[in-house]
Amino acid sequence: MARRSCSMLAFVVVATMLVAGCGGVVCHGAALKAHFYRHSCPAAEAVVRDIVVARVAADPAALPAKLLRLFFHDCFVRGCDASVLIDSTSGGGGSAAAEKDAAPNASLGGFDVIDTVKAVLEAVCPGTVSCADVVALAARDAVSFQFGRDLWDVQLGRRDGVVSRAAEARAGLPSPSDNFTALEANFRSKGLDVKDLVILSGAHTIGVAHCNSFAARLSGSGSGSGSSTRSRSRSGGADLTLNAAYAAELRARCGPPSLAASNNITAVPMDPGSPARFDAHYYVNLKLGRGLFASDAALLADRRAAAMIHRLTRRGYFLEEFGNAVRKMGRVGVLTGDQGEIRRNCRAVNNDK
Repeated sequence: MARRSCSMLAFVVVATMLVAGCGGVVCHGAALKAHFYRHSCPAAEAVVRDIVVARVAADPAALPAKLLRLFFHDCFVRGCDASVLIDSTSGGGGSAAAEKDAAPNASLGGFDVIDTVKAVLEAVCPGTVSCADVVALAARDAVSFQFGRDLWDVQLGRRDGVVSRAAEARAGLPSPSDNFTALEANFRSKGLDVKDLVILSGAHTIGVAHCNSFAARLSGSGSGSGSSTRSRSRSGGADLTLNAAYAAELRARCGPPSLAASNNITAVPMDPGSPARFDAHYYVNLKLGRGLFASDAALLADRRAAAMIHRLTRRGYFLEEFGNAVRKMGRVGVLTGDQGEIRRNCRAVNNDK
């Protein structure tokens, strides 16, 4: 009996420590585990993979970046709780703007893929698999498609949030114009460190960006690297941290800075030369001054970050480290146990109350 009491006491102490460490969005998901749905919905991971692979096969150049970005934007606001999927609502004489309608999320995509996966899962295992886990799995499966193997394992057991606010997305998401100080502070607030910042920035190795998101760099009015020792603009008007030939290419695509600032139609690759391959080429470009955003160039302004970039130009090292960093990000602010809910429709909270 005494041994049983000691075991119970140890359990209470450990549980108290876990709860104490989860006061906010930096809780790192101790309850998550691999193959969480092994018994409750054995087909869950296969359903996600089959649908995502089929959709990516039809759109291999764009969809992996969209689904990876959706996961990132979800985790950086309220944690990885699928709050980014919730549609805005109206009623009571006003409207409630959700995260997806915040300006930083205006170009997000892949929602229809998540909807399709969730509909099939609800038919197979009603009320069992969370939208948050679907987003995490879809990001992994989409990026892994070109390799024919999983690049990282996904721990599961997240539950879905019931709150989504556009204002929180505007405040919580990193900006492409952020300097290193702002980036580091933002990541730190999520329990992520400088290494995570540098590695997760490597997601810019796939996907595109619209001209208005980097137009300030073409005129030299962006926040640049944050360095006080260099002028941020050259005689031609562009940010000094931007390769001159690359700046000319961007102007040719987007138009002069005055027009580029309002050009949200034209899109350019974030990793010129290797836009559709998930590889280490982003870091090669970064060292050449061909990082598209001010937030990319900002990584070179910090001694710790710059030291990591050279090692990350090695493809194998980058892929391994990216898997580690994205797993860590996937545990930020998760809801588990009795927290949140399992949404039946990823676009709306359940109306059971």
